[in-house]
Amino acid sequence: MTYEPDFEGRVAADGTVRRVLKRALPTASGPGRVLRGMDRLERAAVLDGCAGRLADAVRALPLGRGRDVLHGRWLGHPVHPVMVQVPIGAWFSAAVLDAVPGQRRAAGTLIGVGLAAAVPAAVAGWVDWAELERRQMRVGLVHAAANATGVALYAGSLAARVRGRAFLGKALGFAGLTVVGVGGAIGGHMAYRQGSGVNHAASAPELVAPGWHGIGTVEDLPLGRAVRRHVGDVAVLAVREDADRVRVLLDACGHDVGSLSEGVVEDGRVRCPLHGCVFRLEDGWNVRGPATAPQPAFDTRVAGGRVEVRLRAPEAQDTGSPSHDET
Repeated sequence: MTYEPDFEGRVAADGTVRRVLKRALPTASGPGRVLRGMDRLERAAVLDGCAGRLADAVRALPLGRGRDVLHGRWLGHPVHPVMVQVPIGAWFSAAVLDAVPGQRRAAGTLIGVGLAAAVPAAVAGWVDWAELERRQMRVGLVHAAANATGVALYAGSLAARVRGRAFLGKALGFAGLTVVGVGGAIGGHMAYRQGSGVNHAASAPELVAPGWHGIGTVEDLPLGRAVRRHVGDVAVLAVREDADRVRVLLDACGHDVGSLSEGVVEDGRVRCPLHGCVFRLEDGWNVRGPATAPQPAFDTRVAGGRVEVRLRAPEAQDTGSPSHDET
């Protein structure tokens, strides 16, 4: 008796898979069900109440200077995406070892390492999440829920392995990796589609034309108070500190495009009204987060009573550098 493979069955199955993928993923005709679902999630205002209470609780945590550490201000960009590499790498490696005979103990060790590393990574993620805007917060809640489910599955996997239930431990581990993968994809949506954690001021060199630009007269600038002016189509914050010294920064905060000209100016610094980022007027240095990058600063000069500015070169915009004002 010869075996004849079910060729028609395989063709039908392949066709079904293609149809499912075509409906789920973006095509030339539209975004597909996955992106439509994410768009609906961004508009899910029903999550705002829960998100608001959680954000208030996270902001109330007595973290002190540790809050900026968790934001990644010391690194120059958010630290959460870096920290998550450890648990994800450990769990993926554990899945590989689970497919290799005789590696049960090593796989269990890696799962334990991943669980330990997931705790600080989650704390950093929550601290960042509490300073996002509503659409990002809504998606972030689902991202966190997926990751929490993955952690629970891996905790169950480790417990099963300790009790000698190897098959259950492997099954829970593979399930955990799947859920964490979904959570990672949602996190990617937040970062790359919604712009969570990116430096929104990074495009300043492409938006501001080279050379000097007039922003008005010195007399038009109130002493010690922030006002908005424009360099071409780009809004800037201008603060007159004395008779002929003017400080100018890009107005849109790099953290989440809050208007710095609507913020509070005090002790040579400006605080963004949106999430409390503090920048030094002299050079744009981010004194306090959640902003992780300095704010683009402008050189200034006064010529014939008029204030002229030019975007400061990145290499000249350094921490603690002397003023670049010109008269």
